[in-house]
Amino acid sequence: MLDVTGRLKYAVRLIDDGVELWLLLEREEAGGLLAWLSSMRFMLRVELADRTAEFATVGTLGQPALPVAAPHGVPLVWRDPWMSVTQGGHQYAAAERHPAAGWTYSELLLPRTELAGLAASAIPVAGLLALEALRIAAWRPCFATEVDEKSIPHELDWLRTAVHLSKGCYRGQETVAKVHNLGHPPRRLVMLHLDGPDAVLPSRGDDVVLGEKTVGQVTSVALHYELGLVVLAVIKRRTDSTAGLLVRTGSLEVPATQKVIVSPDAGASATVPRMPRLGSVRG
Repeated sequence: MLDVTGRLKYAVRLIDDGVELWLLLEREEAGGLLAWLSSMRFMLRVELADRTAEFATVGTLGQPALPVAAPHGVPLVWRDPWMSVTQGGHQYAAAERHPAAGWTYSELLLPRTELAGLAASAIPVAGLLALEALRIAAWRPCFATEVDEKSIPHELDWLRTAVHLSKGCYRGQETVAKVHNLGHPPRRLVMLHLDGPDAVLPSRGDDVVLGEKTVGQVTSVALHYELGLVVLAVIKRRTDSTAGLLVRTGSLEVPATQKVIVSPDAGASATVPRMPRLGSVRG
């Protein structure tokens, strides 16, 4: 969901079971979205409710045999579309094989009464830090980390799955169309490989520096089982994509190499002919 200027307000995962529409989002965002939706409730047939106390969310990259809730006969499963570009979307990343090709993440809703049995089962369980490392390696933006008050979806390559470029009308559509067709996103998402010792773990919000100038901030950090320390950062669009950067964490400056996700020339997708200036055409 965007505001009227095209900035990201909420990232909501939707499950439609034919009777109810289930909205999944970060816990701290739920109250604000519920209040906003309640203020937009013009038809009394629409009922809104916070079901957090009844259901828990379990994330997985496999297909574990779990007691998934299905109050209306349809299992409440949200499958992340990030592994490919959805209809109406557009990808800015120029990777020959996008790392999200193997991203099979989904979220299952379980009755909270079933959680005790899950803990006692033989299903292997991993922590959120492991999931975070896989997410970063898949270049998957997260609302809780990559988004700030200025973010537009183009900066995070979120046009791949979350924005339809040929249908509307929706709030922020003008900004989406203008930046994609005529302009460039002011910032861009990158993955950084740090050259410092593994013990130096940056934090979200640490500055990314080029020379004497701060060009962006670290948004996500994790230790990947193959790639080692992986970092997502949002930096200024015009930052040289071949330049070596530094991540300033505490009193240290750790060298970092860019892996371009959103390229500096992303956007301006429409072919707009240049009109001759007055006085430049001779008869």
